[in-house]
Amino acid sequence: MVASEDHAGKRIDGDNSCCVFGLRATRCSVINNSAEGVRTTRRRTQSIIPLLSFAILLLLSIDDVEASSHDCRHSKHHKQKNMPSAEASVVGKTEFTPTRGPGRAKEDWNLCLTSGCVATANAVLQNMDRKVDPCDNFYEFACGKFVEESRIPDDKSSLTTFSVINDKLQEQLRDILDQPISPHDIKPFVYAKNLFKACMNKTLIEEKSATPVLSILKELGGWPVLEGSNWNEAEWDWKKSVYTFREKGFSVDYFLDFSVGVDLKNSTVRVIDLDQATLALSREYLVKGLSDKLVAAYYDYMVDIAVLYGADKNVAKTELKKSLDFEISLANMSLPLEERRNATKLYNPMTLPELQQKFPSIPWTEYFQNLLPDKIKLSPDEFVIVNVPSYIHKLEALMSNTPKRVQANYALWRAAGASVSYLSDNFRRRQLEYSTVLSGRTEIEARWKECTDVASGSLSLAVGSQYVRKFFKEDAKKNAEELVLRVRKEMYKILEHVDWMDDKTRAAALDKAKSMTTHIAYPDELLDDKKLMEFYENLEIGSDDYYGAILNLTKFGTEYSFSRLRDPVNKSEWITHGRPAIVNAFYSSIENSIQFPAGILQGTFFNKDRPHYMNYGAIGFVIGHEITHGFDDQGRQFNKDGNLVDWWQEETKKKYLERAMCIIHQYGNYTAHKVNMKLNGINTQGENIADNGGIKEAYYAYESWEKEHGAEQRLPGLQMYTPQQMFWISAANSWCSKYRDESLKNRITTGFHSPGEFRVIGPLSNLKEFSKDFSCPSGSKMNPTHKCSVW
Repeated sequence: MVASEDHAGKRIDGDNSCCVFGLRATRCSVINNSAEGVRTTRRRTQSIIPLLSFAILLLLSIDDVEASSHDCRHSKHHKQKNMPSAEASVVGKTEFTPTRGPGRAKEDWNLCLTSGCVATANAVLQNMDRKVDPCDNFYEFACGKFVEESRIPDDKSSLTTFSVINDKLQEQLRDILDQPISPHDIKPFVYAKNLFKACMNKTLIEEKSATPVLSILKELGGWPVLEGSNWNEAEWDWKKSVYTFREKGFSVDYFLDFSVGVDLKNSTVRVIDLDQATLALSREYLVKGLSDKLVAAYYDYMVDIAVLYGADKNVAKTELKKSLDFEISLANMSLPLEERRNATKLYNPMTLPELQQKFPSIPWTEYFQNLLPDKIKLSPDEFVIVNVPSYIHKLEALMSNTPKRVQANYALWRAAGASVSYLSDNFRRRQLEYSTVLSGRTEIEARWKECTDVASGSLSLAVGSQYVRKFFKEDAKKNAEELVLRVRKEMYKILEHVDWMDDKTRAAALDKAKSMTTHIAYPDELLDDKKLMEFYENLEIGSDDYYGAILNLTKFGTEYSFSRLRDPVNKSEWITHGRPAIVNAFYSSIENSIQFPAGILQGTFFNKDRPHYMNYGAIGFVIGHEITHGFDDQGRQFNKDGNLVDWWQEETKKKYLERAMCIIHQYGNYTAHKVNMKLNGINTQGENIADNGGIKEAYYAYESWEKEHGAEQRLPGLQMYTPQQMFWISAANSWCSKYRDESLKNRITTGFHSPGEFRVIGPLSNLKEFSKDFSCPSGSKMNPTHKCSVW
């Protein structure tokens, strides 16, 4: 996965999808102040005129480059005639470039000089540091200059090579949303423009300040830290507060996570799902207590926000310290990320009577009935999935021993804190100070960018439909379909030939791979105005009440999700796959499907106007990654129909786990020296397995393509590299990343994705094909004698 930042979140339809950038599909809850994720920044595209000028400079410089079609070796490994030429740089380093093959005239190179090729060459050369031996550190070789010379903008926590796609996409969406409402606009399009306009109306937001929130907080039962002695403890009941939160448009997950999801063992039906609470700061930090820098920053933020709402600071310090202690207790009761990878462990079915008998202090029928829409009536033997029974048991004890005032301060803090992003600048400046501690960013991003993201994220179908109509190039869809087909075929071959699988498990694996469905670009229904209007028919969004619009959106999303309890599961439903305006890709184990939205089929990842080796190295890698998710440590737990079924023979399962453990140890021993932290090999294993399998499938797919179509043209200024070498360079370029220290620490502590550096070094050092193409000696850093391989 090409991760930007990892977001925790529930799925809109109970789906446990994996995505290529770590942006997991979240449930429709806009008002939810869970741990903040930060988007990557973007670099501007260059115009064609300077690119063509750059191509001319590249051609003029060819005589200064010694060219080769095969070798790239470091002198410390080889001292033969076929050595890389060395150019002394001003800093005294040696630049390693491949040497020319025998009898190959410089002018014989068949170069691609299309605008796409020139732009690609420009981008690759701007990232590369050819002073680095690719056999020593291929990431530094492919991305060294990017890391050294790029600057992370003050409003961002990281910078990546694919950021330009997000930049372009965001500007395109702004172009859609910032237009006057047309008489031809259907209601969903009007809602999207209204939401953008409401968000952009800073004058009105400043005038209202905290007034809308203060009014809502009273309706939610009153925030004790503000109400003081006027707060009515007798009227507080935490369960009833959850019902009110649901009614007013807030999350219902502050004490206990309630959702309607897909039954993992019968993925054609939906069930009620209970899980541990969502937290405002990641569990991994909260369990450390106030001695942790981030927890201390979180506490200070709580107090200061309460003061901005009108609380006395000393009172806020005292009362919210107890609120923090309560949230820390919730964190300590929760399962850590490492223990949530086994789906069977989290699948604990109970009937409603069984649930009531096991956890008697909560009136479950009343609780569920108040959260579900009125039209849904519970049956006496209603089926419920409890993810973490021990959490509910501990919650019962905690609630019975916690004063009501503490409970209310915690719940109302969560609602007040979730509202800050939609308030005046004094609140948002304090939010930025807190964000600086978490992510390192020191500025708030431009208002139009924020409003674009809010509109496209909250009304993804409406905005996505307009994006496809106006900007998407249909030929990208056709090309992506061919790429998917070729990469899938290579996965079939791998499954057919791995020597550690028994025949029965192999047959089931092949059946699963061949049953995997594909969703590319967007569903046709997204262009059907009638279907869009039907989906949004119960929503109203005006242009003069930003906070009210946000609450309406949350109510709408929650109602939609909860109302589906009795609906059969349609695994190809257009609504589920109707978010084209996003730079990401997904695998769903419940659907056994892969999805590549329109937003990712461009830029760094795909361009039909450049050699195929670049596309196979980039989007091909992404495709292979998502396919392999079906067979990572979590995906392998589900069969071809998306059901939680153990279809592995015991001996084969044992061999698989041994291979997965190799990956765990390999990545767990990597150290991000910038922050002196080792990676979490357990939490990242699924993504690492997908990376390792995905790049191999993409490489084999390109090899197959080249056999059919012949060798391709080379890129100007990069003509000394073979198509195979350029494949690896393209793959590495997808991961060129630069992080602020705070962001990197957070990624390692709470994320499911390895930092970009290790998503290059890890998979490539495991592949003999890479070492062959770059002639890396056995025992070199990129060609270790001990390698890990699952697929």
